[in-house]
Amino acid sequence: MTFPTYAVSTELDAVNQILSSVGQAPVTTLDLQNPEVAIVVNTLREQSKQVQLEGWSFNTERNYKMVRSADVNEITYPSNVLALDANVESHRGKYDLVKRNGKLYDRYNHTYTFTEDIKADVLWYLEFTDLPSAIQAYITAKAARMCATKMVGDAQLNQLLQEQEATTRAAAIEEECQQGDYSFFGFQDGKNFYNSYQPFQALSRQ
Repeated sequence: MTFPTYAVSTELDAVNQILSSVGQAPVTTLDLQNPEVAIVVNTLREQSKQVQLEGWSFNTERNYKMVRSADVNEITYPSNVLALDANVESHRGKYDLVKRNGKLYDRYNHTYTFTEDIKADVLWYLEFTDLPSAIQAYITAKAARMCATKMVGDAQLNQLLQEQEATTRAAAIEEECQQGDYSFFGFQDGKNFYNSYQPFQALSRQ
């Protein structure tokens, strides 16, 4: 069974929307030898990374298993990870993970070597076509405003694009609220939960 593809936005679609916003003609390929196309593509990818760094339900994964290598018990840091931390419920503060030399490093024990596989909360970087439509629209609008500042410098155009960016961000947040199934008591890993008072979460007073 085939599915329609007209609902899927590609980088090329986004680039042409941005070029249109700044009064430029559309292109058929992402030719980075073209200075204007290069500026738009780089800005789009930069803004995509910045937006995804905010952490959304679509690119956040909890309790993701990081498997050790069979020979040296080290864990390679995935190239498409924006942020990573040990899952609190699984490891109870046993590790303090950071990225060093392309691998996971434990700052608590000062080592790259692990005696067990790690359950981590991961923030992934996703390709543009894998993003929800509302997020794609927000990233495109954000990149369009940045490109207008770089390439045109028109204050009125910047204001119009800023309003468009605000509208698309509101739609993205609405999408996030729907997708994340948040409630007053929070939501985690498929179940509602309530965090009662825990002393260590309060300010430490000496």
